[in-house]
Amino acid sequence: MLTIEENDLLCRVEGDAPMGALMRRHWQAICLQEEVSEPDGTPVRARVLGEDLVVFRDTEGRIGVLGEYCPHRRASLVFGRNENSGLRCLYHGWKMDISGQVVDMSSEPNSSRLKEKIKHISYPAQEWGGMVWAYMGPPETLTAFTPPAWAPNESVRVSISKIIIPCNWAQIMEGQIDSAHSSSLHSSDMTPSRIEGATINGNTWLRPSTDKSPRMQTQADAYGFRYAAIRRPIQNANTHEYVRSTVFVAPSSALIPPNNLYNVANINTAIDDTHTAFHFIAWGDPSTTPDTENWREFLSTQVNIDLDSTFKPIRTKENHFLQDRQAMKAGNFTGIKGIPNQDMAMWVTMGAITDRSQDRLGASDMAVVEFRRQMVNAVKRFIQGEAPIGVGELKIPSTVCSYQAIIPKEVDWREFSTTPV
Repeated sequence: MLTIEENDLLCRVEGDAPMGALMRRHWQAICLQEEVSEPDGTPVRARVLGEDLVVFRDTEGRIGVLGEYCPHRRASLVFGRNENSGLRCLYHGWKMDISGQVVDMSSEPNSSRLKEKIKHISYPAQEWGGMVWAYMGPPETLTAFTPPAWAPNESVRVSISKIIIPCNWAQIMEGQIDSAHSSSLHSSDMTPSRIEGATINGNTWLRPSTDKSPRMQTQADAYGFRYAAIRRPIQNANTHEYVRSTVFVAPSSALIPPNNLYNVANINTAIDDTHTAFHFIAWGDPSTTPDTENWREFLSTQVNIDLDSTFKPIRTKENHFLQDRQAMKAGNFTGIKGIPNQDMAMWVTMGAITDRSQDRLGASDMAVVEFRRQMVNAVKRFIQGEAPIGVGELKIPSTVCSYQAIIPKEVDWREFSTTPV
């Protein structure tokens, strides 16, 4: 359990909240590249850490991440004209380039030098791995962008499913690092089989274990932690164990155990205290990793089918996430189509910010306990002036990855040598 005060410290990101300040020391995933693919195209609204932003691609193809509201009279720049290497406000014609410099003021005399004195809010931007990133921290703390572990180089295929979910980032993060729930919540999509390791077979993820009560072990590090969910395998249970090792990458990402064809990851962007941009990612060899549309179809998270054009889900608490009770009677465990949608139903029904002072945790919650302990302590140290978790020399090493494998009992999962598939 956390106290109410600790829960606020963990969850709150808006304004001067310490967790939001810590997150600003990390490059933030602002939107998908596909949302701003066209030079001089339609600007996109984004909201990150409680701050309203506008993202646009200028005439030269460069990305700008600016404050949404014009510095003149605070009209929204999302409705502005994206033209001739800048974004022009409709109200009085003020125009900003990607650096936030005001380059034209239609409403002011030609002799005015006012535009030279005004710099609009702008953030350094980077495109990588299908996303637009921005550094929203103090300029003096800017660190060079480092590719995330799930997009280590440009040759890797990255397919992203994005959902805007109406709940706090931390309860989504806890769901992503909680390996125990998959044996129940996702049991109709992740089924036991007499195989050598996790395998994708059509729309089903096969697993070599029937064990629903894994033993949990964790290993903390400067970037976050690794943990293992250890289950009895179907085959060779007397001599071997089935290990699913997940990696929490602070502050808001996870490397999830892969199947035989591709790796899986997650990154959460805290929109504000009560909304999160959830990104579920398949990545790996282009010959075996699904493309974006096939990935979204598999997950039942297709835009304009399962989600609206702004990535908000059509499945909501009000319509019971389109749960099919007849399918449940026929044997489907949840009656909810799509692994992320099953997760979302759990996260959203906890409330916008779940009250962790009311939790009753068990042995299977060890990774959740470690996440809470580590992040609450990290933000307390950050308040005292220490370096933010996972930044600079504290970032995740390139050798760390998630994995799943059946290994001999005498082998320590921490020492098991593996690489991404």
